[in-house]
Amino acid sequence: MTQEEALNNKGIEQPPSPSQWRMNFRKSLPGTRSQSVPEITTHRNTRQAAQTGRGGFARAPGASGRDLLSVHFLGSALTVSCCPEEVALELVLEVHKDQGAGAECVSMGDHGLEKDQQALLNAGDENEMITQRANESRALHHLPVTQDLGHIKEFSFLLVETPLPWALTGPFTAPEIPCTQEIFGYQTQGCRKALCLIGSVFSLGILPLVFYWRPAWHVWAHCVPCSLQEADVVLLKTTDEFKTYSWKKVMWISLSALSSTSGLTPDHPLITDEEYIINRAIRKPDLMVRYIKVQKIRYVWNNLEGQFQKIGSLEDWLSSAKIHQKFGLGLTPEEQEIRRLICGPNAIDVEAIPIWKLLIKEVLNPFYVFQLFSVCLWFSEDYKEYALAIILMSVISIALTVYDLRQQSVKLHHLVESHNSITVSVYGRKAGAQDLESRLLVPGDLLILTGSRVQMPCDAILIDGSCVVDEGMLTGESIPVTKMPLSQMASSAPWKMQTEADPRRHILFCGTVVIQAKAAGSGTVRAVVLQTGFNTAKGDLVRSILYPKPMNFKLYRDAIRFLLCLVGTATIGMIYTLCVYVLSGEPPEEVVRKALDVITIAVPPALPAALTTGIIYAQRRLKKKGIFCISPQRINVCGQLNLVCFDKTGTLTRGGLDPWGVVPCDQNGFQAVHSFASGKALPQGPLCAAMASCHSLILLDGTIQGDPLDLKMFEATKWEMTVSGDDVHIKEMLAHTIVVKPTNTVSQVPEKGLAILHQFPFSSALQRMTVIVQEMGGGRLAFMKGAPERVASFCQPDTVPANFISELQIYTTQGFRVIGLAFKKLETDCPTTALIREKVESDLRFLGILILENRLKEETKPVLEELISARIRTVMITGDNLQTAITVARKSGMVSEGQKVILVEANEATGSSAASISWQLVEEKKHLPFQNQDNYVNIGEVPDNGREGSYHFALSGKSLHVISQHFSSLLPKILINGTIFARMSPGQKSSLVEEFQKLDYFVGMCGDGANDCGALKMAHVGISLSEQEASVASPFTSKTPNIECVPHLIKEGRAALVTSFCMFKYMALYSMIQYVGVLLLYWETNSLSNYQFLFQDLAITTLIGVTMNLNGANPKLVPFRPAGRLISPPLLLSVIFNILLSLAMHIVGFVLVQKQPWYLMDLHSVCPMRNESAATLTVSPSVPEKTRSNSTFASFENTTIWFLGTINCIIVALVFSKGKPFRQPTYTNYIFVLVLILQMGVCLFILFADIPELHRRLDLLCTPVLWRAYILFMISSNFVVSFAVEEAIIENRALWRGVKRCFGYQSKSQYRMWQRNLANDSTWPPLNHTSYSDVQGVSYSNPVFESNEEQL
Repeated sequence: MTQEEALNNKGIEQPPSPSQWRMNFRKSLPGTRSQSVPEITTHRNTRQAAQTGRGGFARAPGASGRDLLSVHFLGSALTVSCCPEEVALELVLEVHKDQGAGAECVSMGDHGLEKDQQALLNAGDENEMITQRANESRALHHLPVTQDLGHIKEFSFLLVETPLPWALTGPFTAPEIPCTQEIFGYQTQGCRKALCLIGSVFSLGILPLVFYWRPAWHVWAHCVPCSLQEADVVLLKTTDEFKTYSWKKVMWISLSALSSTSGLTPDHPLITDEEYIINRAIRKPDLMVRYIKVQKIRYVWNNLEGQFQKIGSLEDWLSSAKIHQKFGLGLTPEEQEIRRLICGPNAIDVEAIPIWKLLIKEVLNPFYVFQLFSVCLWFSEDYKEYALAIILMSVISIALTVYDLRQQSVKLHHLVESHNSITVSVYGRKAGAQDLESRLLVPGDLLILTGSRVQMPCDAILIDGSCVVDEGMLTGESIPVTKMPLSQMASSAPWKMQTEADPRRHILFCGTVVIQAKAAGSGTVRAVVLQTGFNTAKGDLVRSILYPKPMNFKLYRDAIRFLLCLVGTATIGMIYTLCVYVLSGEPPEEVVRKALDVITIAVPPALPAALTTGIIYAQRRLKKKGIFCISPQRINVCGQLNLVCFDKTGTLTRGGLDPWGVVPCDQNGFQAVHSFASGKALPQGPLCAAMASCHSLILLDGTIQGDPLDLKMFEATKWEMTVSGDDVHIKEMLAHTIVVKPTNTVSQVPEKGLAILHQFPFSSALQRMTVIVQEMGGGRLAFMKGAPERVASFCQPDTVPANFISELQIYTTQGFRVIGLAFKKLETDCPTTALIREKVESDLRFLGILILENRLKEETKPVLEELISARIRTVMITGDNLQTAITVARKSGMVSEGQKVILVEANEATGSSAASISWQLVEEKKHLPFQNQDNYVNIGEVPDNGREGSYHFALSGKSLHVISQHFSSLLPKILINGTIFARMSPGQKSSLVEEFQKLDYFVGMCGDGANDCGALKMAHVGISLSEQEASVASPFTSKTPNIECVPHLIKEGRAALVTSFCMFKYMALYSMIQYVGVLLLYWETNSLSNYQFLFQDLAITTLIGVTMNLNGANPKLVPFRPAGRLISPPLLLSVIFNILLSLAMHIVGFVLVQKQPWYLMDLHSVCPMRNESAATLTVSPSVPEKTRSNSTFASFENTTIWFLGTINCIIVALVFSKGKPFRQPTYTNYIFVLVLILQMGVCLFILFADIPELHRRLDLLCTPVLWRAYILFMISSNFVVSFAVEEAIIENRALWRGVKRCFGYQSKSQYRMWQRNLANDSTWPPLNHTSYSDVQGVSYSNPVFESNEEQL
């Protein structure tokens, strides 16, 4: 079957989803190449045009004056047709992606096409694909060379939104996994494997270790490149900035076992139909299937297309009719067996990783391998005390890490464990209904849903009956959602595109709970399995936890560079050591040992442990404040946050909505407000009936359950809810239908109530819901509720009060949530199933508005004020009404008094008019005439000083989408001052966070977990106020459900970041102090003794490393952030200056001690009584001391260098221990101060004490008291100079600002550059101005996940 036939079978009719497309065509006539012709642009202005089949038409004058090209739509494919003419085309496709991500050009080159041949270019960002290395242009098919096209009547260049199912041929983006990957084919060679094996033996296991750290090297060493078709190993490379490699073995599935049991042969009808990807994957005649497994997803080799394709899902191109026809009666046992083998089990298997595996993985970390090397070296030098101390520290560190990883693994395992052991009822085409274990389900199986509280083990399309589902696992809110069956339509379009409604309303998602299943008539509730295993919604959530988004923080990049600098320094020291000891004639083993020693001195093995302690302390402090962290490394990132996005409902405001009042209306306009606080019952009538029946509430076990807003609205009516019994007989009323009726206390006239026959569910895109009800003993009615402006647009104009807008503004400007209500009478003889939504939702009568109160949380305003005073931007991203969002922003202090709010409104192109964008100042008192838009805000005249002072942009999700499509150049300008984003879908929330990140903001996102999971994962720091499963992947979770956790987190992040810098500086100085001292002693072929090293490493540095990090965070947020990089000038200057200062001090001490008059004297002469024990070892009084003692280390140089270095380590710790402004003052860290005092006291005691045994143990020599005073003077001078420079220069922010101004340095952050440009732009913002786009392109909205959060 050709690709054209496959596309025709798919019957794609709707326009492609996510992007604006612009195509440029350049013709080449015979004899000339690349002769330029005018640009040809085609566009579609409305969705209606797509449905009616109209297309654009473009002309380019050819040699004969005829039209060369016509451009139109064929279904969802863009078709470029060529008239009979000898012509070659160079096709260049420029794809403008959503959110202004820039353009991507794909050149197809000069290509000719044979009749009926088509070029396909995949353009689906949602699909998982991998690029073949052989094709760098990303065009999927290289076409034949240019040829005479005169005989061709027509050819088409098709641009299809969705590739042939899940094509794995171009770069792919896995759901929840932000990076794309490229794939390369390799074939293993026996001789290469043998050589690698020999190398592994001779390298004593080092080569396999290197291969473990560098997977690409493993593949390159063992294999040779080949095509993917011949490959037995594939190499994967991410295309992000990390360029991470991994490799997978190509595995095989054999279907030969089915040939004997099921009589499966190569020409069996079940596998000859190559319409489905499963059949294309079966290699004939041996019935084998090749596949790879990437991040838990299985990809099979498509023999027809020559590419890897995702398996485990139904094909996207299937129409509703095809689904009903193919899968409506279930699968045959043979089909089930084939699909089970190829698709794999329906299981989300997350093993509780064994401790031994975690242990090996942790131990093979390069840092621990380096520690192992250091420990072995130290044992060889009999430096066993510190080696044992390092081993103990490493064991504790490894044990804690393994424990945490094991706990997380077990927790995740338990989270998904129940999913894999569910018994379901499956209907087979031959076997009928049977109970199966959920692991055996395959895409296409027909599920029979019965009973209640059924957990879904897979994603399934509901095809018969209706269900009420708890989607708390996905949305974070346990709000029942009604699922409707996928109707069987005659259209051949993909089922997801057949209606305007969200296709998710037909899908039962894995992990959700079916609370109630209602059959239509006497039938059963049936659903077709759509996706299994890790392809499901729950599988995607679990994969997002297993394979989180890589975090790119400059600190960690700089840390690697820092370590590389230390390695480079160590290399210089090794060369110096080799030269000195070889020239001195030392034995080779001694030379090697001393050279290797330099590495362990210059690169301190305790560095990572010391850095980790700071994060552990911060994590512990956060835990005490009720903030839990599953990604400790992100605590440092918190210190760099300069923009925080907040959800509104449940985050800034209280989660619940309380009914405040209702404003009925009649033909005379709005009536008096009925306040619920008065305690009076709401008068009976259509308005009360609308509030009682227009909802999605259900009655389960005698308890009313559903959306909190619906529940509050229903409770305000004082009506009651029951379920109809078998004794009720109403036409079209099914058993167990919800019936609402007034109680006796609110209705003096007995009423039988209303039966809810049918629902048109709420959708965030539609901003409304409608129900059809039957009056008991009366007629049939339709009630609608939704956003007031949307409801009013469906009503008869004469029923909408003239002062509708002004009345609405009275309440929205006060921050109330306002809902519009309307109704109409329906004909009773028309079946409800025959009524379409468009017909029901027309010519309604407006009833009035319901007003609900959504108050700010008490903590909101002070927290936002604290953040703003610290110059941290605050942004609101909400699904609520724009005016309500503006009011909440003003009340909360996000927009302070005197600051202006500018409404940015963008509209799609309509008819002949281009897309437009307007800018208007929002006032608080003036009113507008009625406009049929969502944004009802008060627009005022622009004052003369309209540009003075700060301003904030406010816009809706619809406007943001239009701006990103048609005014992408304005997007950064708007985001620089964009504060209020309303009517935002979950997909737009995460996209907006990403756009802020592109401007180099460090973005935090705080949400209640209801609809913010995507944004929480996308942000640098995600803070969830919910403990639902949906927020399990959020780095931080607060037990306190308010935003007080945000400043706490930023303060601790800043403290942890400063602590990290302090430790880096200290460890660098500590290693350099030892390094300099040892190299000076090496000049005399001497060194420090083991006990001297031990004292410095264990008694000084280890204790300081553990206690220096104990400083808590400063309780005040200052209006600037700590440096985010190790290579910042102040920090580099501090490190370099102190290294040079220490170097100078050591050299001065080393040189001066040799010039002392007592240096060559007899030991007994220097200290008559104190060096007596050393004097007994004297060999000859006429030679320098270093050759006179049997002690290997004791010398005056050694003694001087050791005292200078040891005390200097204490001084440096005090100088580098920073307090304010980001941490509490050093003196509040009592343990650290006590440790420093004790260490200094011990060192001074050793320096001035006259205890021969102590000197002997530490290999020290007694020196004259005056020289000891010189040592103390040098150390004191070092401290004074170091402290003065640190305080007067390094920590002097005013000085560094002056230096920046002097050198003209300006921040290179994108948002800073935009701020500077806009500050100098006198035309910005363009108030009271409307602009139109220059280019009209095809613009489509991508259906995104909509939930019930902030419904109206």
